[in-house]
Amino acid sequence: MINYTKGIKFLVFSLFFAAIPLASQAGNNFKIDYHPLAFTDKVSLVTSLNSEQFLIPWQWEALTPAYEYSFITPGFYDPSRPMDVKIYYPEKSNRLKQIFSFDFLSSVWRPVPTVDNTEEQYLSMQTDATSAWLIALAQPDVMSTGKASWYKYKEGLFAASPDYPKGTKLRVYNINNGKSVDVTVNDYGPDRSIHPDRVIDLDRVAFEKIAPLSAGVVSVKVEVISELSEKPSPVSLVSAYPEITARNAIIMMEDSGEIIWEKDADKAVPIASLTKLMSIYTFLSTRPDMSRVVSYKKQDELYNYEHCYPWESARLQVSEGETMTIEDLIYSTLVGSANNSIETLVRVSGLSRADFIKKMNEFAKLWGAYNTNFVEPSGLAPANVSSPKDYAIITKEIFKNPLMEKISTTSNYSFSTINTKDPHNLKNTNPMLKEGEYEIIGSKTGYLHESLYCLMTRIKTAKGNMIVINLGSDSKDSRTSDNKQLIDYGLKALNK
Repeated sequence: MINYTKGIKFLVFSLFFAAIPLASQAGNNFKIDYHPLAFTDKVSLVTSLNSEQFLIPWQWEALTPAYEYSFITPGFYDPSRPMDVKIYYPEKSNRLKQIFSFDFLSSVWRPVPTVDNTEEQYLSMQTDATSAWLIALAQPDVMSTGKASWYKYKEGLFAASPDYPKGTKLRVYNINNGKSVDVTVNDYGPDRSIHPDRVIDLDRVAFEKIAPLSAGVVSVKVEVISELSEKPSPVSLVSAYPEITARNAIIMMEDSGEIIWEKDADKAVPIASLTKLMSIYTFLSTRPDMSRVVSYKKQDELYNYEHCYPWESARLQVSEGETMTIEDLIYSTLVGSANNSIETLVRVSGLSRADFIKKMNEFAKLWGAYNTNFVEPSGLAPANVSSPKDYAIITKEIFKNPLMEKISTTSNYSFSTINTKDPHNLKNTNPMLKEGEYEIIGSKTGYLHESLYCLMTRIKTAKGNMIVINLGSDSKDSRTSDNKQLIDYGLKALNK
């Protein structure tokens, strides 16, 4: 790819509004139009292709050179007469494109409201700034034009998008008739692996604003109106590195141990239910009979209540004496993140509870996870701590057992207790598994007041498995969006 951000020859154009009554141009690919009464005196426009070396936002690629301009005049500028900027790009595509302006205070590129004129191949914006640095960037994996179908769900002005997080407000244009509708993203989809040309899907009510339902599928263009400030989105992220809410994080290649990116990755912090992966691994090391039937005891959940109130604990809803298989309990622990089911497994493991916890810690130290300590098997105790770097090491070792991959990535699991025939339907606590956006081959969520929201995902890539961990995200949604941002950053780093 051509690096447009450095080593570019300087160009100067001096123009006067008296000579050109309505517009000033700066080269073929960068134009600024302004009204002749915008300036009180004669004015010259100086432009150049910027030769500074700087980092562009990591999700984006340079579509054009970086331009800088300034108006020089002894008079004044009237900001009520904004200027129109056009930046032409080299080829047509359905990728998201945006003009960015350099923020000198923060030393980052920030997106500005942009219109993509796809047929004429230019981006346009309005500005009242008499000098600026501007660049046109494109995001390879985000579509702005394509097809849209409809679905029936909330019956309102909503949309499903694979590119924008829930809460993002979008304006969707029907390219064929020019009609538009403003919608809020409230769902994930469509699946690009099935519909590669589908940019968005609209709720039935929204679709009818721009086309009859009988049309089925229409060609659309999507523009961002606003994003939720607390949730990263393709156009709001302006840093050269991931900007996440998580306090601690790591992206690590499993085989080599190469760290692609980290944030306070050596700090030991509470890991909540991420503990359960080590607990299940330790239980499986006892070589249990998965079909063995065991009885539930009230004491199993009482261990949980040493660390929380009964109503705070995620639990398998069973009572004293109900029977189920070892397999049912393992799935309950990792898919449903039940705290009482792991205590049942510890009880029937053949080890004392103290020896079971001791073995968990021995595994961690054996693997080199020296900043890790477990005091109980569920993750309810804040004293269960690890660091992102340690937990990446633990993840690598735990998933050498293929059963861990199978169970931790199961989206739904159902069973009935054997003696009472009561049905139990469990849903995985990681919504990314159902979305299918990534090839996830290992997963676990966690939450405590002390740990906040935690997530580990293990991703299969063409260059090997990648482990992504964020600890201490500030909400359930941020836990997911933080992890997705880290995955995307890691994938982009691998493909450079």
